[in-house]
Amino acid sequence: MKDRSPGRMDTEDLQAVISAVLTGSRLLVSIAARSLAAVQDRVTLPQFRMLVVLSVQGETNLVTMADALAVNSSTASRMADRLATAGLIVRETNPHNRRETLMRLTLEGRRLVDDVMTRRSEEIAAIVSRMTPLESQALIAAMTAFNKAGGEPPANLRYPLGWPDR
Repeated sequence: MKDRSPGRMDTEDLQAVISAVLTGSRLLVSIAARSLAAVQDRVTLPQFRMLVVLSVQGETNLVTMADALAVNSSTASRMADRLATAGLIVRETNPHNRRETLMRLTLEGRRLVDDVMTRRSEEIAAIVSRMTPLESQALIAAMTAFNKAGGEPPANLRYPLGWPDR
């Protein structure tokens, strides 16, 4: 008999959850890759992540950015240099602390993030539209619990189809 005590999952159920999440993550990675295909000649995936952080957090210093991306400051600095050269971000000295450099998106950087995220949202919407209302509600509950357990904050629905901000 399976142990059904709260907070415990048997090995078979755990394996089913892992399989479902891995399959879903494969689908989401595929969607993300397709949404980036149109801009892959301009930015790499790590550079795009930096643009997304700036789109969510606004003006950010290098140390905060490195922490958000889980990279060291020199890596974040090189990424920022490339994005500044491409005209996607601006780096400026903080007027309140001359030792600190702040970065923010340019209009072109904002446009690039919005375009990619709109494509991603549209593709997710097309998939979800093939689900029943009950399946959609179950997906919301499951993803909300999964995101909460993983420490991911709730989405900010400022994109046209609800792209989740970080």
